[in-house]
Amino acid sequence: MENQSCSRKLLGFLVLLETLAFICGTEVCSNTILPGSKGDQGDSGDEGDHGKLGKTGPPGQRGLRGELGSQGEQGRTGKPGPAGEKGDKGLQGADGPIGLKGKPGTTCDCGRYRKVVGQLDINIGKLKNSVKFMKNVILGIKETEENFYLIVKEARKFRDALMNCKLRGGTLAMPKTEDANSLIANYVSQAGLTRVFIGLRSLEQEGLHEYADSSPLQNYTAWAPGEPRDPPNKDNCVQMASTGAWSQVDCDITMYYVCEFLKRKKAPATEV
Repeated sequence: MENQSCSRKLLGFLVLLETLAFICGTEVCSNTILPGSKGDQGDSGDEGDHGKLGKTGPPGQRGLRGELGSQGEQGRTGKPGPAGEKGDKGLQGADGPIGLKGKPGTTCDCGRYRKVVGQLDINIGKLKNSVKFMKNVILGIKETEENFYLIVKEARKFRDALMNCKLRGGTLAMPKTEDANSLIANYVSQAGLTRVFIGLRSLEQEGLHEYADSSPLQNYTAWAPGEPRDPPNKDNCVQMASTGAWSQVDCDITMYYVCEFLKRKKAPATEV
């Protein structure tokens, strides 16, 4: 009986302990810690280490143009450019000094060479005719006993035409005789042209004209009806029609022109 009573007490004590343990465990687990009120802001911390570089962003807008920099040093000389066009023929130079007199030749019997010399004269005559044909037909040059004439089919103002003829070794054509005027007129007509500049222009003095060589207009004229107009303008130049008639025209218009070249006269042979 005593053993049973002790067992019961012990059992009751163990049950009590389990109950207390259960109650204590439930209270501990059910207790929660509530947050307190917000505290004051703390001091700033030390600056941290630089972070890694980020990705490159999109390009920004184009900035304003900066000031012009100082001039740099001169660069190296470049390659030479292409050769320019060939210029007009220059003016003829002055004649050189006369050479020394040669030694007298020896007398010989030239009778047997006369036939050969005669044949050479015939050949030279044929050659002259051929050259004249080339100048007249192929090259389009006309000539008289004293002058050559050439139509230049490059439309220019009067002053430019005058300068171009001088650069070629001549001057603008100056028809001072009826024969020269007719030859130039036929030349113009055969070339299919209607008018050309000639070397004649008006002066500021009323009614006066002068040729390209500064000689005054006198004796021969070939003015068209109603020409020259009165009073003439100081800038008036003269054109020749294919009929040979002259008329005044503005010097600043452009047209074809005729150059005149003086033939070189052969010096007379001197006896030894």
